[in-house]
Amino acid sequence: MNNFENQLYQSLMVGDYAGEGDLIQLITDDEGDDATQQDSYSSVIPILSVRNTVLFPGVVIPITVGRQRSIKLVKKAQRGDKLIGVCAQVNPNNDDPSWDDIYHVGTLAKIIKMIVLPDGNTTIIIQGKKRFKISETLTEDPYFTAKADYLEENFPKNNKKIEALEESLKDAAAKILHLNPEIPREAQVALDNIDNTPFLTHFLSSNINAPVEAKQKLLEINDGVERATLLLEFMMKDIQMLELKSEIQKKVHTDIDQQQRDYFLRQQMKVLQTELGEEGPEKEVEELRIKGALKKWPKTVAQHFEKELDKILRINPSAAEYPIALNYAETLVELPWNEFTDDNFDLKRAKNILDKDHHGLEKVKERVIEYLAVLKLKNDLKGPILCLYGPPGVGKTSLGKSIGKALGRKYIRMSLGGVHDEAEIRGHRKTYVGAMPGKIIQNMKKVKTSNPVYVLDEIDKLSSDFRGDPSSAFLEVLDPEQNSTFTDNYLEVEYDLSKVLFIATANSLDSIQPALRDRMEIIEVTGYTMEEKLEIAKKHLIPKQRKEHGLKASDISFDKNAIIKIIEDYTRESGVRNLERAIGKVVRNITKSIAMEEEYQKKVTTDAVRKILGGEIFDKESYQDNSVAGVVTGLAWTSVGGEILFIETALSRGKGKLTLSGQLGDVMKESAMTALSYLKSKAEKLGIDYRVFDQYDLHVHVPAGAVPKDGPSAGITMLTAMASLFTQRKVKNKIAMTGEITLRGKVMPVGGIKEKILAARRAGLKEIILCQKNKRDIEEIDEQYIKGITFHFVDKVEDVLEIALLKAKVEDPMKFTFSSENNSN
Repeated sequence: MNNFENQLYQSLMVGDYAGEGDLIQLITDDEGDDATQQDSYSSVIPILSVRNTVLFPGVVIPITVGRQRSIKLVKKAQRGDKLIGVCAQVNPNNDDPSWDDIYHVGTLAKIIKMIVLPDGNTTIIIQGKKRFKISETLTEDPYFTAKADYLEENFPKNNKKIEALEESLKDAAAKILHLNPEIPREAQVALDNIDNTPFLTHFLSSNINAPVEAKQKLLEINDGVERATLLLEFMMKDIQMLELKSEIQKKVHTDIDQQQRDYFLRQQMKVLQTELGEEGPEKEVEELRIKGALKKWPKTVAQHFEKELDKILRINPSAAEYPIALNYAETLVELPWNEFTDDNFDLKRAKNILDKDHHGLEKVKERVIEYLAVLKLKNDLKGPILCLYGPPGVGKTSLGKSIGKALGRKYIRMSLGGVHDEAEIRGHRKTYVGAMPGKIIQNMKKVKTSNPVYVLDEIDKLSSDFRGDPSSAFLEVLDPEQNSTFTDNYLEVEYDLSKVLFIATANSLDSIQPALRDRMEIIEVTGYTMEEKLEIAKKHLIPKQRKEHGLKASDISFDKNAIIKIIEDYTRESGVRNLERAIGKVVRNITKSIAMEEEYQKKVTTDAVRKILGGEIFDKESYQDNSVAGVVTGLAWTSVGGEILFIETALSRGKGKLTLSGQLGDVMKESAMTALSYLKSKAEKLGIDYRVFDQYDLHVHVPAGAVPKDGPSAGITMLTAMASLFTQRKVKNKIAMTGEITLRGKVMPVGGIKEKILAARRAGLKEIILCQKNKRDIEEIDEQYIKGITFHFVDKVEDVLEIALLKAKVEDPMKFTFSSENNSN
């Protein structure tokens, strides 16, 4: 039922609701009431703003009043002459409208009855009396009041055009009632009893299916003929919509009848095919039954499969369920059930393959060889769930392929970046249209073996939304105790994934939910040193790029210093992706020279590298001397490896305000506040005048302001920078530090030590301050990475300051001056 029909029905009922007798009696007596009272209407009236409603003269409607301003207005009017001005709001969503938010042409209304509802709202039954236009706004508080000029109705009498319009309006209203059987038939009786053209226009204008703007336009038109013509136009549009709706419904019924006819015809055709001996679904089912007999699946799955085949025989081939049931049976029979590839237990061969494909990564290689060794002796081992965790470009994904080659197993890779639908992992139930298994089962179907090497790439990039949480779906897949009975929503039977060697890759562990991380064996794949990158470039990247660009070994060779220049001056990363791109650019340049038959130098030197790649992108040594107090070098971990950062501090006259800048995260901000609080508590011991904290503002800045930074690792760095500034003691040259601090002055351990040390080494730093508990991380790092670096292991902040700050003060120290007022305090 549309707006027109709803309001028409409500208008018929509202008279009884208001307790004022029959509605038709109310509306037919209204004209005489106006004639006798219009001269006595006050020119100053209270204004009630209403939402989504336009009141017309003679029409009775209920309105719920909830705003305090409106309730005060209604109660005041109820105690007086019960007359109020009703104006529609321009924006119905505005809870506190001003004069500019309401239309200035409205209808004077009389309150017939007021009812206070249990929820505190007030409902009033009002009847429109006369149109008015606001000539002057008076008050807004406690409610709107305004001066009004009343508008006369301009409906010419004994005019054939107006009579024709009246008949047309009644015919249009009758047609609307006829097209919608949901409207009570009494509505036609109400229309037949209206013989007043102005009221007919007002009544139908109030009930047409049109927006508030259109109804307001009708209310503002003074010419009766013009208003009735526009009203008729709106009603004709409503009739067209109802006719279209009726036509669509008839068409739908016709389609259903056609479907029933087709069903009977297909049933007859099936009988004829059987009589003629033509093939039906029986042959397809029999072929599936033969394939099923050869499968090595569990007895429960075999029984389930047979039941599904019997069900297919009972389904009509023309029914929509038939292809769904057939696809399901085909999926079951095509999956590998206890079908394995033979593992190659030649451990030396496996080690050679891993060493050949990847330089370094000793922990990962050792873990794979251990797995093979146990499998060789026991011949039955659940596949471990390995998670290779490290920065981009270090070879995590390609390592999975090498492991598959070393084991002699088939290899599958599933990219999880951006997967946010649980059904992509567990599949859809067969009841859904277009249902299919999840990607886990789909890939097992493609690989046709039950023990592949399965790489789950970028597992930290999983996301979740209203369609479910895929990372939670992986809890069963990646649990060695549960994945032997993995159940896909589409399969509906248990599938054994315990023999699959799952290898997940991730750049960060923070975004992996704890329960999922607990199910995996985390193996950290750290970044490469310059020496390792040099070997990788020689053995892997240069031969690969040469082959991809169609060059022979005799066409191009790289000088060792040229490769080092590319690594140090054109790339700064933990992995080797950018290094490979830079080498590719050099190789392409040589390829172009060969193709154009130009002379070129076969051996790529440092000069050739600079000519091809342009000016150096990175400085070999990005460390900056600490020429002033308050600047300290810190170490940070990023997703692409380690970086050095500088903490800069400055003091200015003020009131002890702390300012932090450089896009710092919450944890880093807390480290700065902790450092400042510690210095305040130990000011006397550190030789700092306590008044500096109250009379000077402190600004802490971390350069590269466009780059977000967070984490607790900069705790001792910030504290050292502040202590250096307040005591005016410079920081030692070529020293860096990393560690978390507490309010008691304890130094706590942090992560990413290897990456941070590599960054310090790249920058030419000679000394590093770490927490005593991080000593175990240093012991696990190859000696060649830490050669030439002196490590200081500390437990307390006092030790950090003792090591980092120079004993002597600067020659021209900052002169702190303090106000006498604060000094007296």
